[in-house]
Amino acid sequence: MAEDNMQEKTEEATPKKLEKAREEGQVGKSIEVPSVFVLMAGVTTLFFFSRYMYDIIVGVMFRSFSFDTVPGASMPWFINRMYMEGKAYVLALIPLMLAVVVLALASNYMQVGFLLSWKAIQPKASRINPINGFKQKFSSRSVVELLKSILKIIIIAVLTYAAVSSEFHTLVGLSGNSVAGILIFMLKVVFKMFIWILIAMLVLALFDLIFQKWKYAQDQKMTKQEVKDEFKQTEGDPQIKSRIRAIQMQAARRRMMQAVPEADVVVTNPVHLALALKYDALTMQAPKVLAKGAGPVADRIKALAAEHSIPVVENVALARNLYKSVDIDEEVPSELYQAVAELLAYVYRMKGKP
Repeated sequence: MAEDNMQEKTEEATPKKLEKAREEGQVGKSIEVPSVFVLMAGVTTLFFFSRYMYDIIVGVMFRSFSFDTVPGASMPWFINRMYMEGKAYVLALIPLMLAVVVLALASNYMQVGFLLSWKAIQPKASRINPINGFKQKFSSRSVVELLKSILKIIIIAVLTYAAVSSEFHTLVGLSGNSVAGILIFMLKVVFKMFIWILIAMLVLALFDLIFQKWKYAQDQKMTKQEVKDEFKQTEGDPQIKSRIRAIQMQAARRRMMQAVPEADVVVTNPVHLALALKYDALTMQAPKVLAKGAGPVADRIKALAAEHSIPVVENVALARNLYKSVDIDEEVPSELYQAVAELLAYVYRMKGKP
């Protein structure tokens, strides 16, 4: 039955479902990407700060083995010295810790953006259900994670062996070198090994990211019935309907106000109503109402008319008749031709327009 349900999920997830999944902490991301970035932080820190870290750590080790040479050393002195050496260790590791934290956060932000989901950490009874736990252990995702872990172990083992083998003859000849020289050489080998592992893990993380994005999209797919139910729920929500209507009205009002500067005249009643009229003999069969409104909208139309030097004419009867019988972008009805023609003729005479 579960397989049948999965087969029915042929529709792409809607924005609403994706948003809900995100609120619950369900996003398509790869855990391998942060791992690679953390490894990158280690390699980068080792490359740029190895000398700094080496000097501090060697200094701490040297001082730690010379306690017995200090005359009059007491327990308070010993505790203070341990505190100072511990602080030195922390200072040596600060570049590494900062790099790890910054790159780990950056890797997650690059994948899913800023995400803080309280629902993801809330306790759920299903998480302590042994049956659910058993199912998760043997799910396809668990199998993939197991295979990835095995592959990573193999990659690290092979590349470690390759890095050490490539320097084996040099390692054999280090017996006569100083401890510092041997340590520096070993650091170079470790750095080389990390570079190889980093490249391999970067490739693995890229493939895993692609797979996780695809798997997430598949998991979030919906059945046709789920899409229909969500549509009905969304369209049937009074608040959403009201919001949609408000947005549509605002958009229509903006377009209407943008057309007012093109009007030939604004007719008013004169306080409560205002209508912007335009007539172009080449493109119109009759004069057209570009904008109309009552109350504050009428005030805004009159203000725009004054701003663009459009005549405002008071005609109570005409304003009322036009407001009741003509919608925006509609032509004036034939029964009002005479009154509108007289109004336009009056305006044209004012402008000296033939």
